[in-house]
Amino acid sequence: MTKASIQTNMRSRRKFLGEAAVAAAAIVAAPSVVKAQGPVSMRWQSTWPSKDIFHEFALDFAKKVNDMTGGDLKIEVLPAGAVVPAFGLLDAVSQGTLDGGHGVLVYHYGKQTALALWGSGPGFAMDANMLLAWHKYGGGKELLAKLYDSIGANVVSFPYGPMPTQPLGWFKKPVSKVEDIQGLKFRTVGISIDVFTGLGAAVNALPGGEIVAAMDRGLLDAAEFNNASSDRVLGFPDVSKVCMLQSYHQNAEQFEVLFNKAKYDALPDQMKAIITNAVEAASQDMAWKAIDRYSKDYLEMQTQDKVKFYKTPEAILKRQLEVYDEVVKKKAAENPLFREVLESQIAFARRTTQWEQDVVVSRRLAFDHYFGRGGAAKNI
Repeated sequence: MTKASIQTNMRSRRKFLGEAAVAAAAIVAAPSVVKAQGPVSMRWQSTWPSKDIFHEFALDFAKKVNDMTGGDLKIEVLPAGAVVPAFGLLDAVSQGTLDGGHGVLVYHYGKQTALALWGSGPGFAMDANMLLAWHKYGGGKELLAKLYDSIGANVVSFPYGPMPTQPLGWFKKPVSKVEDIQGLKFRTVGISIDVFTGLGAAVNALPGGEIVAAMDRGLLDAAEFNNASSDRVLGFPDVSKVCMLQSYHQNAEQFEVLFNKAKYDALPDQMKAIITNAVEAASQDMAWKAIDRYSKDYLEMQTQDKVKFYKTPEAILKRQLEVYDEVVKKKAAENPLFREVLESQIAFARRTTQWEQDVVVSRRLAFDHYFGRGGAAKNI
């Protein structure tokens, strides 16, 4: 190799090493630039009073995101009414007054009736977890985005957290037939407004934190909210000692995590991926916590608060289904998007509920065996 060739190679090597050093410096410096900008902070509000377990679920979700991002995204969740009323959450998030929120889709029923199909009604024999399966794998996610676009809502929505079947409600005395509901001043939300109206009730839609006070003042004769833990802490046992269990009016509901779309779109892709996975982790954790807490409060309402629980008669359940069919038929005729969501849910439910009915064994026989009168568990 000639002297000139050696010098050329040395210059090339020095140039390569210099360019590599610059590239490495840029890679090392990039995270520092991001860190220098500080963490992203978001101010959220839930649609729940601070004492409700639902607000606790909202705080649980925020903590998961905060922990999983290592503090790079910090979500603060305020209770209902801190910034806007509970029913004003969607507008506040869409307009950027809030960066996000935690609630339920049925609270937006007045803006787009099809939104209530994520929670109000019998779910066409699906439970809430199956409805979430439809949302993720059966086309619901795309339909929900389409619905929000139709009303100009600048939001990104994540349904999560399957709720157990909700009670028919709290009454002054047990209801044994459909006629017992007629004329009652009753609280509910979503399509259930139309269903209970069809059952003969005079319906008033109120957010959770206002129901018990309305019952105490005689503005309501009866009301439903959600579950043993929420109902107990909100004070239902103070104004009624009769709760009717099991109903089709909200058999398959879930929560909703909302982001302002502009705020969400500005997040790095990695942070968006963390949020998506945090939603699913929080969804399952919420279901586990609900099983534990709801069952404890259900027992304590019987033993400490002296509440009497009754199973809703089958005649009322059947009439609910009949009225619901009438309601959704009318809504579908009025709203093409409602019909599109309805048809998608029914198609998914027809396949998945047949699979469930064929495959999943009834747990009633096992329950009676272990815990029923004279059950074997007493001798184990």
